[in-house]
Amino acid sequence: MATVVNGEEREIQKNYWVEHSVDLTVEAMMLDSMASDLDKEERPEVLSLLPPYEGKTVLELGAGIGRFTGELVKKAGKVIALDFIESVVKKNESNNGHHKNVEFMCADVTSPDLKFEAESIDLIFSNWLLMYLSDKEVENIAERLLKWVKVGGHIFFRESCFHQSGDHKRKSNPTHYREPRFYTKVFKECHVSNESGNSYELSLVGSKCIGAYVRNKKNQNQICWIWQKVNAEDDKGFQKFLDNVQYKSSGILRYERIFGQGFVSTGGIDTTKEFVAMLDLKAGQKVLDVGCGIGGGDFYMAENFDVDVVGIDLSVNMISFALERSIGLKCSVEFEVADCTKKSYPDNTFDVIYSRDTILHIQDKPALFRTFYKWLKPGGKVLISDYCRKSGKPSQDFAEYIKQRGYDLHDVETYGQMLKDAGFGDVIAEDRTDQFREVLQRELERVEKEKEEFIQDFSQEDYDDIVGGWKSKLVRTGSGEQKWGLFVAKKK
Repeated sequence: MATVVNGEEREIQKNYWVEHSVDLTVEAMMLDSMASDLDKEERPEVLSLLPPYEGKTVLELGAGIGRFTGELVKKAGKVIALDFIESVVKKNESNNGHHKNVEFMCADVTSPDLKFEAESIDLIFSNWLLMYLSDKEVENIAERLLKWVKVGGHIFFRESCFHQSGDHKRKSNPTHYREPRFYTKVFKECHVSNESGNSYELSLVGSKCIGAYVRNKKNQNQICWIWQKVNAEDDKGFQKFLDNVQYKSSGILRYERIFGQGFVSTGGIDTTKEFVAMLDLKAGQKVLDVGCGIGGGDFYMAENFDVDVVGIDLSVNMISFALERSIGLKCSVEFEVADCTKKSYPDNTFDVIYSRDTILHIQDKPALFRTFYKWLKPGGKVLISDYCRKSGKPSQDFAEYIKQRGYDLHDVETYGQMLKDAGFGDVIAEDRTDQFREVLQRELERVEKEKEEFIQDFSQEDYDDIVGGWKSKLVRTGSGEQKWGLFVAKKK
């Protein structure tokens, strides 16, 4: 389909939607026999993800028969509802035309004739649109949306990725089921300048699976993104460091080679099995995995204990891999690009909060642990493994390593005390450094044994980097400088 000329692409997509718009129903629009039930759960969820838009101007692209238009008009100052099928626009108008703050447009989003003033829209919303555009059209529309949206304004879109979700039979299906990283890359790399010469780009506010599809269909391929228009120089920070330095795609695959398929944390499946066994998981419980990496632990918990898992990670690359690895697994795991220090969940949401070698990145641990306490149900458990250090002043070498990595490390006892201070009871704080050393030694031996294959799949530099890193950790743990702690605690 990538070779289709743009005019031809538009014709194919238009014919497809003319065919599927004969019945102007939710089932026809969602191409799914479960549409009515899904809609009840999914529509409020999608709306809950939007940034505040009270009294603001909202541009809804691919508005269809107005499934979202009727909701958006309740809060927005003005909604412009646009679709390229005339019968569909008319149906939306008959459903929602009684609202005074909505304007209906029949237009093709890819048409150069479609023009909005620069920086005139507060929120651009689309639900299943980009998957009906060619790659080139997606790149073009991203740039135009960035121009139209106000500085500080937002763009929200949701797409089907990887494969078809709906069960409607189709003679042909011209939909582009892309990998999520395609959309992330196109919108992340998009830049525009205004007449004053100021340069703007999009900052990723969040990206996640639609939970209604995970819960009802065990399907992680419904993914949404929220972007904010910012000054180009403003969008710097920890997420970029993680994705461009510490957790580049090649680096993640390198770690996975060491830790085993699906894992980027110490000991891979072995330590996961051991630690998860301490949680006494029961079917139907809700687990939050903070710093979920590429999802191995989450799949293990969901598949073996029938729990619902929410995995969050600040690294876009990690979540992209996790989503790819979820295809075909049919388990209840929801992934989201999110910062656990900024994320909010209702009190008493989770039965378990699980985190593996992640919280070392977070400076204000006491505040985070207080938040964990609130998020857990009474009797809920937290389990954390993390890098620690010996008490007292670190050596100059170790201090430099901590600074270069941006870590915040504590001794095992202090770490445990922070959990107690946050309100947790039954706190277990174990020094697992000996186990850490054994695991490091095993992992190092395996890499050295498979040296040729490793270099072939990655590079000599990657090999040297990993081997050097593991040997340094063995030296630091051997001298007692670096520690590894395991912490389990309970909400009273």
